[in-house]
Amino acid sequence: MTQKENIAADAAAETHGPTHSGFVALIGPTNAGKSTLVNRLVGAKVSIVSHKVQTTRAIVRGIAIHDNAQIVFMDTPGIFKPRRRLDRAMVTSAWGGAKDADLIMLLIDSERGLRGDAEAILEGLKEVRQPKILVLNKIDRVNREDLLALAASANEKIAFERTFMISAENGSGCDDVMDYLAATLPEGPWYYPEDQISDLPMRQLAAEITREKLFLRLHQELPYSSHVETEKWEERKDGSVRIEQVIYVERDSQKKIALGKGGETIKAISTASRKELSEILEQQVHLFLFVKVRENWGDDPERFREMGLDFPK
Repeated sequence: MTQKENIAADAAAETHGPTHSGFVALIGPTNAGKSTLVNRLVGAKVSIVSHKVQTTRAIVRGIAIHDNAQIVFMDTPGIFKPRRRLDRAMVTSAWGGAKDADLIMLLIDSERGLRGDAEAILEGLKEVRQPKILVLNKIDRVNREDLLALAASANEKIAFERTFMISAENGSGCDDVMDYLAATLPEGPWYYPEDQISDLPMRQLAAEITREKLFLRLHQELPYSSHVETEKWEERKDGSVRIEQVIYVERDSQKKIALGKGGETIKAISTASRKELSEILEQQVHLFLFVKVRENWGDDPERFREMGLDFPK
């Protein structure tokens, strides 16, 4: 019996029923709340959240157990009209994730409705064969009549299996989504051990946490084209971990912004990241951040591979 079959057999013995499993691709426009929703449904931080658009760059898989089902959420980059090479890689990654999934969950910001990128995504979904559900987010900010009109308009364009109205922020309606997914995904063995919540390597997750703090601190000042890499990870004899990370920017002027006057900004980013990493790892973290200039890193194939993206020609 394979490891995967052993996991499924153990789960079935505990829950007295067959196990279900599958991949759910969460797609939508930028800043619709996809990462917030994945973290909510998984019950832990697996994807970074920021007000800055296009924060998620590659597909992040968050793994949740609900009833007898293991649900693997694929948090994809927001779909938008690409302008640069990195943009094209992200949008290609998002659509690729959708086509590889068992079920597609389209998340729409109820306040913004179907304007802009949402309309284009609906058109693109017509070419995707997988079953689809519609999830309207941020329902606490929109009146009921407008929500019903939005749901009707979207369902006129695409034959959604179900429509859900939720708030990823406070969790309203999320249990209904999980009940539906657990009952709908195909019967089969679980893909991951029961205690695993993400397929993201810890070094990469640590870099993502720091990138989130960077964007939260410098939302207006720092351009989108910044990147964080974990270069050293040392488990120490006292049970702590030493982590060295590099923040890459494209110009000297951006380096000065990231460092801040007297190093104040980089210290604040380091403190916030270290605190969250200590909570996630459940051990003391010694975090050291460095800022380096790497011109035109957005045209370097190696950086794309670091982010889990294909380099577009």
